[in-house]
Amino acid sequence: MAEKQTVRGFAAIGAALAMVVSLSAGLWSTTVHAQAFPTKPVKLIVPFAPGGPTDIMGRVLSQQLSGTLGEQVIVDNRAGAGGTIGAEAAARSPADGYTLLLATASTLAMAPPLYPHLSYSAADFVPVGLFADAPFMVVVNSSVPANTLKEFIALAKARPGALSYGSAGVGNILHVSGELFKSMAGVDILHVPYKGGAPARADLVAGRIDAMFEMYATFRADIPSGKVKVLAVASSKHHPLLADIPTAAEAGLPGYEASAWFGLVAPKGSPSEAVNRLNADMQKALKSKDVLDLLAKLAFAPRGGSPEDFGRLINGEVAKWARVIKEAGIKVDSK
Repeated sequence: MAEKQTVRGFAAIGAALAMVVSLSAGLWSTTVHAQAFPTKPVKLIVPFAPGGPTDIMGRVLSQQLSGTLGEQVIVDNRAGAGGTIGAEAAARSPADGYTLLLATASTLAMAPPLYPHLSYSAADFVPVGLFADAPFMVVVNSSVPANTLKEFIALAKARPGALSYGSAGVGNILHVSGELFKSMAGVDILHVPYKGGAPARADLVAGRIDAMFEMYATFRADIPSGKVKVLAVASSKHHPLLADIPTAAEAGLPGYEASAWFGLVAPKGSPSEAVNRLNADMQKALKSKDVLDLLAKLAFAPRGGSPEDFGRLINGEVAKWARVIKEAGIKVDSK
């Protein structure tokens, strides 16, 4: 998923987001909060620019939590350096429950091994809860002579180095997910980095590259038109909008799982009272019809669960992606 691919992929959800904002404003004005937390506004650091999927998730959470907490949750966009500027700012914030980070796989699990001199790691945060995720898919141009994942892997093995896949740049989640695929499938596919997901998608549709490892929303218009083919979903479950597409395990590559996920974390040492209250109110947000409708428009699945559940996911992601980055020898320019 590429944050630069914003206007094209996500402009259509504006009206739905406005509905969520309107509903939550009413909730906020009538909420009576008896708990000690919160007693002042909460800052939610979104480590990417306004308009992209991470920002949209942050604003939905901001409005919903403002409605139930009884205090405003204010979005603070801290974009730059692949999300690490915002994450570093959150890690340095007071551990009092009043600063949150909208965490993603790229900022929490991938950035630390990519940027060895970062001043933070996942261990500097306490999990609050997983909000939503979207599995990646193995997507190929319609002209690629493979209609199943097994056929694509066989084609790549027969033509080592001849096939290519695109990403939004070196070290981007699309790149690292592609390297995981190469490792697990035992194939040699050329990585072509772009300056953003939009040009990579355009070249895939035009046939200038062969494949991408991306989420459904990026190819929402291209799949039904037949410009691209989806060979598998990188998840243990079927995609709700592509029920006929097999999972990677069903298609012959068990264990290949990659997704874009969004969750809340707080600086390490934040009080459990605040963490538990925030988690409980996030669960309420995930039961809102307006939120569920918006997530469906974005092709994201609602998640939820306890802070401990999210912590286990983060730990697993940190270990997995650090291993992939090391084995693939992925290097990026120093921050």
